Amino acid sequence: MRDDYIKEAQKVITDPNILVNVVSRRVKQLRHGNRPLVESLEKLNLEDIALREIIEGKISYEIGEEA
Repeated sequence: MRDDYIKEAQKVITDPNILVNVVSRRVKQLRHGNRPLVESLEKLNLEDIALREIIEGKISYEIGEEA
């Protein structure tokens, strides 16, 4: 993962645990065939695509209530 993408994504999702969870969930979706929501001229790995989606506001998250 690119450090600059991580730093920018941390400005959007400040809690590192939530950031890791959002990225890992999105990577799973991309592995299962979901299309990226961002375009890039360079070849990015799935983690970097997920980070770019967060940075560009293409994906969001909700914190569910605990039962």
